[in-house]
Amino acid sequence: MSPTIAVLALQGAFIEHEQRLQSLGCTTIELRQAADLARPFDGLVLPGGESTVQAKLLHDLGMFEPLRQRIAEGLPTFGTCAGLILLADHFRTLAVTVRRNAYGRQLGSFHAKGRWEETQKAEKTRGMTDVADDLGARTALAAAPIPLTFIRAPRIEATGPGVQPLVTLNDTPVAVRYRNQIAVAFHPELDDDNRLYDAFLGLTERTY
Repeated sequence: MSPTIAVLALQGAFIEHEQRLQSLGCTTIELRQAADLARPFDGLVLPGGESTVQAKLLHDLGMFEPLRQRIAEGLPTFGTCAGLILLADHFRTLAVTVRRNAYGRQLGSFHAKGRWEETQKAEKTRGMTDVADDLGARTALAAAPIPLTFIRAPRIEATGPGVQPLVTLNDTPVAVRYRNQIAVAFHPELDDDNRLYDAFLGLTERTY
């Protein structure tokens, strides 16, 4: 059964996330008001945009504390750009220190290639040949650079215990995983690479 993913749709680049998730077979719902939180969902996406505006709207609409509590209790969550800032500085559920606009403002936006740090493992045994082929494909994918699009991006300045780098740029983490949360400084919804989405959807299959 495909997961249902809630996308915060108060401001920012939420439509692109919905389109990507739907292309991966997910059902998506939009969170626009407190009543939407009563709908069942398996994971949460916090999109890029203006983190200060998003935090204010969450407070004004009575959505901030319910979402913070659900994330703290283990709801799989994927935060991109402003979503990273929400998790680290507002919800304070992510054990990292971030600096806003560290990679430049709007005119300083850029593209780069990052290193994928996640170790992929075969999860099911279907026969030795299939497993070998699967591992070979996963190894090749893991070795491939991951495209990065930075737009007024925050920088991850420090990480706490238990934080795992998923993607690095010049040996600096730009995507991390911490328990039930994946947070990135860039915009994966703008590039044709699904590895971070796959890692996030993998969290919806676990219990925290």
